[in-house]
Amino acid sequence: MEQEKSKKNMEDGGTEKLMRREPVMMRRILFFSGMLLLLFGLVAWNVGSGSQSMSFREILDILTGKVQEGAAFQILWNIRFPRICAAFFLGGALAVSGFLLQTFFGNPIAGPYVLGISSGAKLVVAIVMIMLLSKGVRISSFGMMAAAFVGAMIAMGFVLLVSLRVQKMSLLIVCGIMIGYICSAVTELLVTFADDSNIVNLHNWSMGSFSGMAWGNVKTMAWIVLLTCVITFLLSKPIGAYQMGEAYARNMGVNIRGLRILLILLSSILSACVTAFAGPISFVGIAVPHLVKLMTKTAKPYLMIPGCFLCGAVVTLFCDGIARTIFAPTEVSISSVTAVLLAPVVILMMIRKGEKRR
Repeated sequence: MEQEKSKKNMEDGGTEKLMRREPVMMRRILFFSGMLLLLFGLVAWNVGSGSQSMSFREILDILTGKVQEGAAFQILWNIRFPRICAAFFLGGALAVSGFLLQTFFGNPIAGPYVLGISSGAKLVVAIVMIMLLSKGVRISSFGMMAAAFVGAMIAMGFVLLVSLRVQKMSLLIVCGIMIGYICSAVTELLVTFADDSNIVNLHNWSMGSFSGMAWGNVKTMAWIVLLTCVITFLLSKPIGAYQMGEAYARNMGVNIRGLRILLILLSSILSACVTAFAGPISFVGIAVPHLVKLMTKTAKPYLMIPGCFLCGAVVTLFCDGIARTIFAPTEVSISSVTAVLLAPVVILMMIRKGEKRR
């Protein structure tokens, strides 16, 4: 009789757990399905909108290969499609980089832009471009990437040195912001006093933009971003353990020092890739991980990493579409749009967290 009762209690407990899981699972399925639908919708909007609008019939003819020449073909295939692909890969990279930095520092407002990592990458890229362009030498995609990575690592190194002396994370974030301001100020000085017209155009790049993307750039960034994100996803288990605290992670057999180095390297590669190809883009890396956590009700890395990538791509495509169309044919910098749309999200998240602590 007692065995039957205990068996029944176990069954009831299992059923109750399953019932609790179902809404959470449904929420996550809806989130990923919604992101994919939004992604397709935004791709369609970005393809058809711009200074020169295109009908569905024109787009279909170009995609099916019926039309392979003319102004419409050149605009769609060589301008809009590479730009859309760049926004997809780099937006996802920014969001994943932000998630890694927030995990590493245990701070909700850590991100490549706030910590000065993007600004450090921007400074070194600007220096290299000015030096080479003044001699009539063009820098390759890998050269840009290497310069951005060096700058990102230098900025990250300064932040880590400060973290050894400063215990409070709020002060560390302030130091990161100051490093970012210093790097941005030096970059602006270099651009301002440049003589060559090509170098002066660096100002537009330094504000963040996906314009001028070529298929060669897209191929390079796709390999770098996808490979880095796959490596990050494979680290989901140790990252999840690290989120539970260092003591727990050590008991689970995680090499804390090695994991920290990997988190820094992976986040720096992703943010450097974005800065090298599109310039610094603000707030995507901070806001998107919070949005994903809010919508999926989880912080588990195996869900957060693909979720952040998809959501980052969707948000960046949306912001880029607005940047291109709101004042067409004049284009607004992508950072201006992301700051206006995503800074309020970060503020609201901070207010919510403050209220929960009370």
